[in-house]
Amino acid sequence: MALVLLAAMPFAFAVRPQMADYPSHLARYYIMLDGGHSAFLAKYYSFKWALQGNMGVDLLMVPLGHLLGAESAAYMIAVLTPVLVALGIMTVEWTLRGRVGVGSLLALVTVWSPAMAMGFANFSLSLALVLFAFVLWMRMEPGFTRAALFVPIGMVVWLCHSAGWGVLGVMVFGYEWHRRHSWRAFLAPWPLFVPFLLVLAEQRVGGTFLYGTHPLKFKTDMWIKALDGTTPLLDLFSVVVLALAVFLAFCFRKIDGRMGWGALLVALLTIIVPRHLGGGDFADLRLVPVALMLGCLAIDARVPRWLLWVVPLLFVVRLGMFSAEWHSQSRRLEAALPALEKVPQGARIAFAYPYNPLTWSSSRLSHAGSYATVYRDALVNSHFAIPGVHMLRLKGEYAHFIDPTQRIVVMPGVPVNLSHFKPAAHADYLWYIGENPLGKLPPGARVIYRASGSALAQLAKPVAPR
Repeated sequence: MALVLLAAMPFAFAVRPQMADYPSHLARYYIMLDGGHSAFLAKYYSFKWALQGNMGVDLLMVPLGHLLGAESAAYMIAVLTPVLVALGIMTVEWTLRGRVGVGSLLALVTVWSPAMAMGFANFSLSLALVLFAFVLWMRMEPGFTRAALFVPIGMVVWLCHSAGWGVLGVMVFGYEWHRRHSWRAFLAPWPLFVPFLLVLAEQRVGGTFLYGTHPLKFKTDMWIKALDGTTPLLDLFSVVVLALAVFLAFCFRKIDGRMGWGALLVALLTIIVPRHLGGGDFADLRLVPVALMLGCLAIDARVPRWLLWVVPLLFVVRLGMFSAEWHSQSRRLEAALPALEKVPQGARIAFAYPYNPLTWSSSRLSHAGSYATVYRDALVNSHFAIPGVHMLRLKGEYAHFIDPTQRIVVMPGVPVNLSHFKPAAHADYLWYIGENPLGKLPPGARVIYRASGSALAQLAKPVAPR
């Protein structure tokens, strides 16, 4: 239980969650809960509910947000998510074997996957639901009661995130295939099929299905960086340790097929599934740590007691590295946020963040500009608001004032030239946060706030809204 609670350790070292996407998610919840009461938010944004497989935290935020406020509720959910995933991992192994063994202790390393670190809130929460739903599937006897119960469970998991729903279906099939080795295993997950009908009824089958440029390189890199988030050496070492443990267990016939088939199938899906699916990004990348997690949970080996004390050290060391990084990034963010005291309510802000595609880990502050919406009801260009994909929309001429327009591709150490930054043409202020030195600004811009790694400039002759 101590290791389960320890999964939330990084939150103790930062004022706000240092998950890259978190500020934009928080801003969406804030706009949703406001319900159009703010004249500024109503002017810039609209939020329209839609039945889709990517809304788990949004649904939770309706009661919790009204009860606790947007920030407190979102923070609570963010803290609980890694704890629930860790608890789910432990519960799965306990249900399978009646003990906590080396497999679940290794699997804990995958809790803080790139998906968790980047702030894929709905997917991460769905993974916790998947683990507990799978435990329930194993505990219940086959029959009408289990089938009837898993119809709504499948629906809930799909609403949380469709990728989690897919993982649950694969796990159930793998479990049943190991038990039966017959065609009936293909029909076993039928109670989970209801979302297929919903998608067809809503005619939302469309969307992107793209492997992107250089798919072979991307898929190779996503396995190499399956646990990125700390340092290249530690991340690579972590992947090697987990993969080697699964391989050795296979060689010594210590793989439990009840989990092993699911692990194998999810691993295959990481190759088959495209990067862009249904309007989302990294559909394949987020499955790689899941494959490693299931592979570790498939390890059924009794090991010396001293090894059970050694194995969790990798999880603990990685948590320490995450915590140190969160503390560092939190200091940078807290130094930058006072800039918002210099802008009026409802300001139009062009946020700029330098992006280096060659860096090892994802950027922690690439969506920090969305805090301007939370604290100033501001228009800002770092939101997830793609029409037909997201429930949040930007109105009128600002429809394209969205992520990823805040990102500027630049190499480390090179001054960022913002003299022709396109989003600035629709803004009153330009807010920059990044490790690169700030270079040229748009003509007439005047810096009114500066801190280490950030600056706020008032723009000359802003374009008036039409």
